[in-house]
Amino acid sequence: QDTFELVFTSPELRALPWFILAGNHDHTGNVTAQLAYSQHSSRWHFPHYYYSLRLALPGTNASARLLVLDTVLLCGGGDDFEAGGAPRGPRDAAAAAAQLAWLRGRLAAARHDRYVLVAGHYPVWSVAEHGPTACLVRLLRPLLRRHRVTAYLCGHDHNLQFLQEGGVGYVVSGAGNFMEETQSHAAAVPPGALRFFFGSPTSPGGFAHLRLDPHAATVTFLEATGRVLYRVALPPR
Repeated sequence: QDTFELVFTSPELRALPWFILAGNHDHTGNVTAQLAYSQHSSRWHFPHYYYSLRLALPGTNASARLLVLDTVLLCGGGDDFEAGGAPRGPRDAAAAAAQLAWLRGRLAAARHDRYVLVAGHYPVWSVAEHGPTACLVRLLRPLLRRHRVTAYLCGHDHNLQFLQEGGVGYVVSGAGNFMEETQSHAAAVPPGALRFFFGSPTSPGGFAHLRLDPHAATVTFLEATGRVLYRVALPPR
């Protein structure tokens, strides 16, 4: 109630379906209960720890594919409140391997989709406090490039970022609560990859909006005031 039902109360948000994925703070709570909440709320969609959605492009026969991951099961948990709190490796190596095998299969099956989006909590690339996630750079980045994924969507770092590397767009949108302005890992991402960063601590926060059209996938970063901060168009595959 305190983090969902009584927060996102505007008529526009109440009419939207919400597709959920778990992050490290969810895993310190009860993700099983969050999965079960799908049976109690018509707008809360969380069918499994990782899952696939087919998105139809209006006015066309084309489709997009969204693959939702659990990067905590894949890479392990991390403590945001201690120094060096990076993911420590999966608790269940077999479950992590099964998720990775599932992802490989889904990416191969999505070869005819006009856009492919992959979403997870931890970033692959980030210049901010947590920086790149070594596990995802090792396991996920090669798959994103090989299968010409349009964009990887994530949070974890509390700011807004857009990076582009190897033909893949990397969207970091973690500014719904508070913002952090540090770029302490700027040297840890590939040279020239960072295209946009916003982390003003005086800002009311912001979010990323993604629009899929036949000719482009347009990512728009907005402040909570409605001010457009940055926009980029990603081509079809």
